[in-house]
Amino acid sequence: MEESKTTSLRFLSVTILNILITFFELLGGIVSGSLSLISDAFHNFGDTFSIVLSYLANRLGNKKATPKNSYGYRRAEIISALFNSILLILISLFLLIEGISRIQHPENVKSGLMFWVAVISFFANLIAALLLHTGAHNNLNIKATYLHLLSDSLASIGVIIGSILIYFFNLTWIDPSITILVSLYIAYESLPIIKQTFSILMEGSPDINIEKVREDLLCIPEIKDVHHFHSWSINENELIASVHVNLPNLSLSEIEKVYSKIEQILKKKYNISHITIQAECTRGLKKAMCLSAEDENDIDLKLNK
Repeated sequence: MEESKTTSLRFLSVTILNILITFFELLGGIVSGSLSLISDAFHNFGDTFSIVLSYLANRLGNKKATPKNSYGYRRAEIISALFNSILLILISLFLLIEGISRIQHPENVKSGLMFWVAVISFFANLIAALLLHTGAHNNLNIKATYLHLLSDSLASIGVIIGSILIYFFNLTWIDPSITILVSLYIAYESLPIIKQTFSILMEGSPDINIEKVREDLLCIPEIKDVHHFHSWSINENELIASVHVNLPNLSLSEIEKVYSKIEQILKKKYNISHITIQAECTRGLKKAMCLSAEDENDIDLKLNK
C-alpha cells in the first residue's frame, strides 16, 4: 500500500513537471524560431497525456479484486503500456519524417536561446525519468512511461548538440540527423514492450517448458499422468496455471496432500502464483499436455465413431 502511494506521488510530480517543460519549450521555440524546440514541445505534450494515462492505470491496477473482476484490475496497466508504446512508435515516426523534412529544408534559428532552453529541458526531463526509474524494472506500464521521459531527455541532447554545431559551424543538417537517430532509438526500445504486452493480452503462454513441468509433477508418486496444462499472465509479474492430474481412487484428504505438493513445485520452481488443479482417475489419461477444447472434442468424436 505504501509503495502504491509512493508511485502515485511520483506520477503526479512527473505530470506537473512535464506540463511545465511543454510550455517552456513551446515558448522558447516560438521566440527562437526553432522548429526543433516546437516539435519537442509537442512531443512532451504527447508524453504528458501518456503519463496521465499511466497514472490512472496504476491507480486502477491497485484496486482490490471483486466478484466481477476476480483477478483484479492489473490488466489496466498492461493496456496502458501497450497504448503508450504504440504512441511512442507514432511519435518516432513523426520525428523521423520531421527530421528528413528539415534536412531537405533547413531553417535559421537563434542557436543561443535554443541551447539554453534545451539544457533546462534536458535536466527537467532527466529528473522526471529518475523519479520513475526504480519502478520501471518490474512494471511494464511504468517502464513505458519511463521510456517516454528518457526519449525526451535524448531529444533534448540532440537539440543541445545541434544548437552548438549550428552556432560554431552553421551545420544546420546536424539537428535533424540527431532527431532521426533519436526516433529510431525510441522505436527500438518500444517494439519489445508492444510484443510483450500483446502476448499478455492474448493470454500467450509464458516461457515455461511444459515437458519439464510434466516430468516434475510425475515425480510425485500418486500422480499417474498429467494433461491439460495451461498457463498465462495477468501482468508481467503474475502467472496463473491450470492442470489436470490422473490419480488413484484416493480420499479427498489424500488428494489435498497431492495438491499441496503440486502447488509447491509450480510456485517455487516456475513462479506460478495461482494454480487450479483438477483430479481425475482415468478421464483424460495419456492426453496431450496442451489441448484445446476443440481438439478434445475432435478426439472424442473420433473415439465415438
